[in-house]
Amino acid sequence: MAIPDYQSIMLPFLKFIRDKEEHSFRETVDGLAKEFQLTEEEQKELLPSGQQEIFSNRVGWARTYLKKAGLVVSTRRGYFKIADKGSTVLNQKPEKINVQFLEQFQEFKDFRALRHKKEDDEIETEEIAKSTPEEALETAYQRLRDDLAIELLLQIKTSSPSLFEKLVVELLVKMGYGGSRHDAGKAIGKSGDEGIDGIIKEDRLGLDIIYIQAKRWDNTVGRPEVQKFAGALEGQRARKGIMITTSSFSQEAHDYVLRINSKIVLIDGKRLAQLMIDNNLGVDPIATYEIKRIDSDYFEEE
Repeated sequence: MAIPDYQSIMLPFLKFIRDKEEHSFRETVDGLAKEFQLTEEEQKELLPSGQQEIFSNRVGWARTYLKKAGLVVSTRRGYFKIADKGSTVLNQKPEKINVQFLEQFQEFKDFRALRHKKEDDEIETEEIAKSTPEEALETAYQRLRDDLAIELLLQIKTSSPSLFEKLVVELLVKMGYGGSRHDAGKAIGKSGDEGIDGIIKEDRLGLDIIYIQAKRWDNTVGRPEVQKFAGALEGQRARKGIMITTSSFSQEAHDYVLRINSKIVLIDGKRLAQLMIDNNLGVDPIATYEIKRIDSDYFEEE
C-alpha cells in the first residue's frame, strides 16, 4: 500500500499510545508501520533530500499537530504519552482525526492563527503552480521555517524560567557577545537593579557592556516598560541595552527607542525564534539543498 499522509496517521497514532504509558518516537514509528502494513522498502523510502524517511517524517508531523491540539504531551526529549484530552477524544470513537477535526480545540486554532495560514489552501496551491521551481522551493522553505519558528516560540513559553535564561545566554554567545559561555552565564541575571536582568560583554575583550532585560511576557510590551528599562540604563550611565520578550512590542515602544539617546534593541518572540534558527540553537538541521545552474562559460569554445 502507499505510504499514508500525515493526517491519515493521526487517529492510528493516538490509538497506538492510548495505554497512557510513555512511548518513544522510534517505537511509535515502528508500531504504526506494522499497523499500516508497510513493506520494508516503503519504510525506508526517503525524502528527496535523502536524509529522512518519508513515513518517519509524516509520523513526526502527525505528532506535532496532535501536540498542538493538546491530545499528546511530551514527557521528556523524544518521549510522549496521550493526554487526558486525547483519551476523551478516543472515547468519542471518531471516524478520523484530521486538521479540520483538530480545529475544535482552541490551542490548535491559536497555533494555526500564528502561522498566518491562508484560509483557502487551493489558492496557495494555485500560486505555487504558477511559480518557477526556484520560487516554489523558496516558498516551501519559508513555510517550513515559519512553522519551526512558531513551534520554537510555543516551546519557549512552556519551558522553565531557568531554561529561558540559559537560552538567552547561549543565543547571545552564539551571536558573538559575552565572551565565553562561562562569563556570559555569570553576567546574566546577576545585576539585581530595577529594570535590569543582567549584563553581558559586547565583545570578547569587554570594551563595552550591554544591559539586558529578558522576560517571558504574554501581553504586548508597551512604552512604559521600555521607558522603565531606559531609565535603569540611565541610572547605570549605560548606553546600550537589549530587551527580549516572548510576546511583542507596541508601536509606541518602537517609536520611543528611536527618540532616546541610549541604544535599545527590541527583540520580540518572532525575532527571537528566527535568531535561534539562524544560529542553530534549539534546532537540528535535517536536510540541505544546493541549487545549481548551468555554467555557460564552461561550454564556450575558444
